[in-house]
Amino acid sequence: MMSALKQERLLLIPILLGIAAWFGEHTVLEHGQMASLAGAAILIVAIVIGSMRVAHHAEVLAHKVGDPYGTMILTLSAVAVEVIILAIMMNKGASPTLVRDTIYSAVMLDINGILGLAALLGGLKHGEQPYNDDSGKTYGVMILTAMGISMIVPEFIPRDRWQYYSVFTIFAMLALYGLFLRMQVGTHSYFFSYSYPSRPAAVPQAAQSKPRSGSKGKTRGAATAAAATAKAETGSTSALWSIGVILFGVVVIGLLAEVMSVLMNAGLEGTGAPVALAAILVAAISAAPEILTALRAALRNRMQATINIAMGASLSTVILTVPVMEGIALYTGQPFVMAMTPVQTTMVAITLIAAAINLNDGETNAIEGMTHFVLFATFIMLAFLGL
Repeated sequence: MMSALKQERLLLIPILLGIAAWFGEHTVLEHGQMASLAGAAILIVAIVIGSMRVAHHAEVLAHKVGDPYGTMILTLSAVAVEVIILAIMMNKGASPTLVRDTIYSAVMLDINGILGLAALLGGLKHGEQPYNDDSGKTYGVMILTAMGISMIVPEFIPRDRWQYYSVFTIFAMLALYGLFLRMQVGTHSYFFSYSYPSRPAAVPQAAQSKPRSGSKGKTRGAATAAAATAKAETGSTSALWSIGVILFGVVVIGLLAEVMSVLMNAGLEGTGAPVALAAILVAAISAAPEILTALRAALRNRMQATINIAMGASLSTVILTVPVMEGIALYTGQPFVMAMTPVQTTMVAITLIAAAINLNDGETNAIEGMTHFVLFATFIMLAFLGL
C-alpha cells in the first residue's frame, strides 16, 4: 500500500492546488485580471498532471485486458475528463458555442494533430508503418456520420423544435456507440488489432517496416513481446487500485476545473481573446495523455495503437460528449449552439476526406502525416483569426 501511495505522489500537486484554489479563489479574483490568468494557468497545469495520472492507470488497465479494450479504456477516460470540464464551464455561464467548439477542436487535435504528428515522426524514423486498414475505414465513416447528425444537420432544425431533435440525437449517438462497442469487443474486434511479427533486436530497420505475413495485419493476432513486457511492468498494480485512482482523479479534476473556469473567465474578460480559446484549452487538456501515448507508439513502430487512440478519441468525443451535453440542455431548457460554422464544416470535410484517402491502404508514411499536420496548423491559424 505504501509503495502504491508513493507512486501517486504527483497527484499531491493537483490535490494541494485544488484545496488552495477552493479557499483562495476570491482572493485571487480581487487581485485583478493578471492574477486570475496566472491562477487559471497554474490550475490548467494541475489538471493536466491529474489527467496524466488518470491516463496512466487507464493504460495499466489497458495492458491488463489488451486491445481493443485497452485503447477503449484510455479514450473513455479522456472523454470523461472532457465532459466534466465542459459541464462545469457551461454551468458557469460559458459561451453557448463552447460544446460545439470543443468537439470540433478535439477532432482537429486528435486526427490532424496527434495522428498527423505521430505519422510524420514515425514515418521519418521507420518509413512506411503498417496497421489494420479496417480500423481506419470504420472509425472514419462513424465519425463522419456522428458529426453530420449532431453538428451539421442542426443548422436546418427550426429553433422551436430543437428539443425533439436533441432527443433524437441522444438516441442516435447511443445506438451508434452501442453497435460500435459490440463490434469493437465482439466478433469484429480484429478490425482494431494488428499482429506485429516478433523480431530480434539485430534485424535491420528496413526489414522492420513490413510485416512478414504481407497480410496488412488483418489477423486476430496474439500478444507481442513488447506487450508482454508492458504487462509485466504493470502487473504489480492492482486493477482495483487503478480504478480507484481514476475515479479519485476525475473528482479532483472536476474541482480544479470549476475554479479554473471562474478564473479564466475573469482573466479573459475584455481582452479580445478568440472565443474558441477556451474550447481549444479543454480539448488539449483532455488529449494531453493521449498525445504522449500515441507518439510513443508511433516511434516504436506500432501504428495500430496510434490509429486506435487518435481516431478512437475523435469518435468517442463526438459520440459520447454529444448525448451527455444534449441531455444537460434538455434538463436546463437552454439549448447549446451545436451547428458548425461554414469554416468548421469545411475543415472537418477536408480532414475526413484526407483521412479516408490516407487510411485506405494499411500503411502510413511521413507525407501522409505532414498533410494532416498542415491541416492542424491551419486550424490553429483560423482559431487565432477568430474563425
